[in-house]
Amino acid sequence: MQPSRPASTSTRPAASPHPSVPYQVNTQTRVFETGQGRLLCIADIRGRLSALNDLAREANACAIIHTGDFGFFEASSLDRINDRTLRHLTMYSPLIPSAQRTHLLAPENPPAVIRSTVTISLLSEFPLLLSGQIKLQVPVYTVWGACEDVTILEKFRSGAYAVDNLHILDEATTRVLDLGGVKLRLLGLGGALVPHKMFDNGDGAATIAGGQGTMWTTALQIGELVDTAQRVYDPTETRLLVTHASPGREGIIAQLSLVLKADLTMSAGLHFRYASSYNEFSVQGDFEGFRRKLLVGKEGFDKVWDSVKTQVDAVIDENQRVLLDKALSVLDRIPPPPNQPQANGHIPGEEPAWKNCWNWNLCDAAYGSLILDIRDGRVSAELKSQGFNYAYRKTATPSTVEPTPNSSSSPLPSVNATGTPKGAGSGLGATPTTSEKPLPPHLASKSKPTSPPPPSSGRETPKDKPNGLTDKSAEKAEKERLKRERKKERKQQERAERDGAKEGEEGSGQASPVPPEAEVGSPSNQTVKSGKNTPDVAELKTASHDDGVMSPATESTGARTPTSRRPQRNPWTIFMRLNGPAQEHEIRDFFGEAKGGIIRVSYPNNGPGKALRMAYVEFGDEEAMKAGLEKHAEKLNDSIPEVKQATDRETRNAENVGAFRGGPFGGRGMRGRGGGFAARGFAAAGLTPRGHPRPNGEAAPSPPAASS
Repeated sequence: MQPSRPASTSTRPAASPHPSVPYQVNTQTRVFETGQGRLLCIADIRGRLSALNDLAREANACAIIHTGDFGFFEASSLDRINDRTLRHLTMYSPLIPSAQRTHLLAPENPPAVIRSTVTISLLSEFPLLLSGQIKLQVPVYTVWGACEDVTILEKFRSGAYAVDNLHILDEATTRVLDLGGVKLRLLGLGGALVPHKMFDNGDGAATIAGGQGTMWTTALQIGELVDTAQRVYDPTETRLLVTHASPGREGIIAQLSLVLKADLTMSAGLHFRYASSYNEFSVQGDFEGFRRKLLVGKEGFDKVWDSVKTQVDAVIDENQRVLLDKALSVLDRIPPPPNQPQANGHIPGEEPAWKNCWNWNLCDAAYGSLILDIRDGRVSAELKSQGFNYAYRKTATPSTVEPTPNSSSSPLPSVNATGTPKGAGSGLGATPTTSEKPLPPHLASKSKPTSPPPPSSGRETPKDKPNGLTDKSAEKAEKERLKRERKKERKQQERAERDGAKEGEEGSGQASPVPPEAEVGSPSNQTVKSGKNTPDVAELKTASHDDGVMSPATESTGARTPTSRRPQRNPWTIFMRLNGPAQEHEIRDFFGEAKGGIIRVSYPNNGPGKALRMAYVEFGDEEAMKAGLEKHAEKLNDSIPEVKQATDRETRNAENVGAFRGGPFGGRGMRGRGGGFAARGFAAAGLTPRGHPRPNGEAAPSPPAASS
């Protein structure tokens, strides 16, 4: 700390600031002739000073209040800025094109590259403002922020620099705006609040402090601001404290607002995308929580004060002692607990600022602003900001979204000793429960149940008739749509049958419907569920399970073919949709720590041009599959694949293909244009589909015979 304050940089006459000695405080009153006025409040303009006039014009503002990081830099400032601060200024300067910023901040570029490239025109337009090339159209009232050149601020305090309509609020300078029936007193405190630097002036010559392109608040600065506020106190005025540090985060600033009897506070320094508006009553659970924040600020200051007290007492003069005592009085301003007798027997009331002092913390000027509209003695507020961008969520899929905590979802099917999944449904017309989790909106419209699900599913019962008929109002449109789709499906089916006929059929019996709990797996072991009788498979060539699990048995009131001899489908399978081809070893490496649980990787017959772009990854058990869903990498071959648990419904929707129907209104399953998952799967196994069971047990008309 400097032993004394030089007269050339002092904001007061070089005399003792005792209350008994009259002082001429640097205060002015600006009267606006209009009966109503709007004040534009912004933060962190970061040297783009030409935008001030545009912002004021857009807001129809008669004045601007700015809360720090104004851009007080000139050409000589570059030599005083250290490398770290210069990199920070380069990163956030709105005057640097994004492409140039990316190049300058490349990790391989040393600080010397930034220093040799960045000029003052890329950091601040303050030299243009100082020379008069930029003129402020409305009054601007500002404090300095955390990144400013203290030398320039000292020149303003000494009178060496002056700019029309630019008013710097500091501990010895205050302004009054008289408009709209309100006399608004502006009190300002600049710099970042760094407790361990509160007794360090750096390159500052008086009460303010800074160095190497940064500025911070000092204890003497706080003391002189208290002295100034006490000298100009007028109960008819409304007090607005403008700071760079936030009183919501810093207990010392909150204590200062109590001592100054501030009605409103305005701050920046948190760099949020939204501005916040609050009072202590709205964010603290009780008054004790407010007191606790103040106590934490005091404890942090006391630790620093105890360590430097001896050194400070040895160097300060009488003038500084008065200011220091006022600063210490701020730290002692802890409201007592209400309704508790004090040592003198007095019972204090509730602290008025607890509910009456309102605070705003502003976002950067590039993201938003606050407008104070003052009329008829009332101060109203308008907060505007760009906010956060949530547009990316429109393209999010269930596999990339974390489940909602405490959401209702059923576990994967467990298999008993006989190999029959627990909870398997029965009856041809029954719709087994697949999960208690409802389908996402973008999938619900594509996959609708044909019959009401059981109550345990937790989903709303569809309003379809038992035989799958829709309402009469939609029946005609449904018939036309089904007619078109059946025509496409017949062509796809005939093509699939021709491909499968080359290898011959290995089984031709009808299969009873299988609950979806057992229909999880890769294309080699997938059963199609639709409105036609589907042939069952004796043994698919691609199946390789030796667990001995039997095919689930179901009880049915209709005709049922014997249970197939193929192995139980693997329920612990993950479906992957890839943006580009990926080999098996790449897919295994993609799952990282979980790849040890993979027992098989298979690719469906995607057709020409789509080879190796969809894969089924089978795991040995449920835990291994869950580990794969949670611990896989983010990218595969520089792209983000779709990863989710494979189920019959989800697989069909993922591939966007159609199931075969047995009648005009049978089984409203998935539809598509790619030939159908069932057709491709059976063709790959040497089989051809000949029909599917209908929900009501009626036989479906046979499809056209395959050409040999």
